[in-house]
Order: sequence, then C-alpha cells, then structure tokens
Amino acid sequence: MINHALTGWSDVPSWWPSLVGPGLPFDTDKYFIVCPNVIGGCQGSTGPSSIAPDGNRWGSRFPSLTIRDMVAAERAFTEKLGIKKYLIAVGPSLGGMRSLEWAITHPDKVGAICTIGSSAVATGDQIGTASIQIRAIKKDPFFKGGDYYDQERGPVEGMGIARRIAHLTYRSEVEMDMRFGRDMQGDDTGRYAVESYLDHQANKLAKRFDANTYIILTEAMNSHDVGRDRGGVEKALASITVPVIVVAIDTDRLFPPRLQQEISDLTPTAEAPDVLSSPFGHDGFLVEVESVGEIIRRAISRALERS
Repeated sequence: MINHALTGWSDVPSWWPSLVGPGLPFDTDKYFIVCPNVIGGCQGSTGPSSIAPDGNRWGSRFPSLTIRDMVAAERAFTEKLGIKKYLIAVGPSLGGMRSLEWAITHPDKVGAICTIGSSAVATGDQIGTASIQIRAIKKDPFFKGGDYYDQERGPVEGMGIARRIAHLTYRSEVEMDMRFGRDMQGDDTGRYAVESYLDHQANKLAKRFDANTYIILTEAMNSHDVGRDRGGVEKALASITVPVIVVAIDTDRLFPPRLQQEISDLTPTAEAPDVLSSPFGHDGFLVEVESVGEIIRRAISRALERS
C-alpha cells in the first residue's frame, strides 16, 4: 500500500514516476499496488467539495479530521476490498504519518512500513508555517467561510499564497539560491525569477486542488501525534512490532532528519535511517526517484523476509 502525501492522489505514477510498473521498485508483475485517495481529499474520496446527502457541497460543514481518522477510513476501504494484509505500507510526508499509524493501530494488517521524510509528531515550526498558509486561504474574500462552490471564483489568491509558502519549505535554501539567485524573469512583469517559479507552482495546484481540502489535510497534519492518548510518543513507538524502514532527506527543512532519527531511536523494530542525499529538500522524495527506488526495493525485501 502506498500512502500519498498532502497533494498527491491515487494515480501514483503521475506524481512518483519510474517507481510503479513491471520490473520497477513497486513491481506490478509481482505485487498488487493500492493507493487509496485520502479521506477529506478532492481527487477520489469524500471531501469538502463532495455532494452531501442534502444535495449541496459539504463545504464548511465537513468535519475536521486526524491522521487516525484517515487510517480508519483506509482500514474500512481495505475490508471492503477483502484485503487481509498488506506486505508493506509506504508513505512520504503525510503518507509517512499514516504509515506509522498503520504500524501502531493495525500491526496485524501490515508486514512492514516505510516512512519517508515524515515524523512521529508535528513540530511547532511545522504548525507555525502551516497555520500561516491556512490563514492566507481563509482571509481570501472569495473563501466565504468555506462555502464558495456556487461562485464563479473561489479563494484562488489565498490558495496561491499558501502554496508559495509551502513550496519554499519543500525545497532547500541552497537549491533556491543556486537555481534562481537574484535573477530577473526577463519579462515585462519586473518579477524575480524565483517569484515567477512560485507563481507557476501556485497556478498549477489551483487547477487541480480544492482549498477546503488543503485546509482539512493541513490541519490533520498539524494535529499529528502518535503519542496522543497512548502515554506519549516514546511509549507509542515502543509498541510497534513490525519492521520500520525510516528514510530521511539530508536537506529537508520541513521534516529535518532529526525527526526521522527520533523514530529510529524509539522504535525497537527500526534500523538507523536511510539518508537520502539531495539538494531538493523535502521534495527529494519526488525528485530522486532512482535513490528512492533502491530504498523501496530494500524495504520490500525486508518485508518479504518477515512474511
């Protein structure tokens, strides 16, 4: 099972190219690959933009979610399909949070997990950055308290600001400076090249993603804490019995390597983190597909050894 990240969806090859297919790390000649769209999403499962029983969009009425709610929905999905057990649950970022929850909540349903660029608990820095993104969306005059679906225009500007902030946390300072520096875009807008790049990222997401979903999933990530009601993070991770493969990205400033080291240190079934070296920061899991693929192959081999 693959647990996608915040703005990912069930069509894995479209956002994780070269990893799923015959002979590839997620080898479809050997395995049946499942990637459920997360509950609260806008590209498959029920979310704020879905039609409610009264015939209107859920909008502002959609309930808040936690990572555990998402895993509960995935468990129900699993039962519906008649899947008795997954060989491995793999997830980057938000997906890594869900993979950890699978290991803690349903150890009988996964043979192993692989968490990539993720953490056992949301940090103050992550919550702070994410809260600014949420505020930007909610302050857009077209947000209308989350009930904007019958308008010609939604909170596009607020969503764009949120995405620009987020994208800077996904990439490394070194890459931004080496790639763009102080270069100008060279058109009549007078923008720096990095501004044009961030505008492109914002516009691209606005075409396929719902602002309410962005808020719902971001707030779920902010609430992430495997230790909640379990006696703390240390006790929760110590309870894990399935193999845990932990992957850190050396330039990740959103989920710095110390967070993956914590998972490794506190989980008895985890080895030292695999460290992915990349200039692309958190997005290294998307860009460095060859290195990620090698790690996935090793993770699957470890899961097979246990099965």
